[in-house]
Amino acid sequence: MSDIILQTPLTEDAVRGLKLEDTVYINGHIFGIRDATQIRIFDEGVPPPTDLTGSVCLHTAPGVKKLPNGKFEKICIGTTTSTRMNRFYPGLMKDYGVRAMVGKGGFLQDTVDKMKELGGVYLAIVGGAAALETMQIEEIEQVWWEDLMPECLWKFRVKNFGPLIVAIDAHGNSLYKDVKAQAAERIKAMSF
Repeated sequence: MSDIILQTPLTEDAVRGLKLEDTVYINGHIFGIRDATQIRIFDEGVPPPTDLTGSVCLHTAPGVKKLPNGKFEKICIGTTTSTRMNRFYPGLMKDYGVRAMVGKGGFLQDTVDKMKELGGVYLAIVGGAAALETMQIEEIEQVWWEDLMPECLWKFRVKNFGPLIVAIDAHGNSLYKDVKAQAAERIKAMSF
């Protein structure tokens, strides 16, 4: 396990170099994305309005305030659970070059398999860390699809965004799978 600072956009080599339980910090840009955004992209067939190649995406629907100049002020930018958006990540990797997803709760095995094939990683963030996340986002640089508010596509400039834990790596390893297996073994070993 090591502490790793990554600069976006990410390369496939950088992502494949990450190992389960590494601690990661992100500098550069992160794209905020959520259910409605991904439904628009995949179910409605509308391509993203910006290049996502090498990007890190964050499952979020932030609390913001729109200013008179059209910019957005960050109020609270937290992270939501990823599992329900499992079906979208393979397409984000394959069709749009997304390299990392930040969220809570992980992905299912079919997506873990695609991450191994396509070179993607899942970075877990601590639940309840919205105040810290909000401070690490230096600016909301751009927002697309405001009609989906707050589930728009967001472009955040970040510095030392983390700590994030490599919870699913690009080699098919998953902390979620490991924890479930360990729990099952412990339950089996208990005598009632």
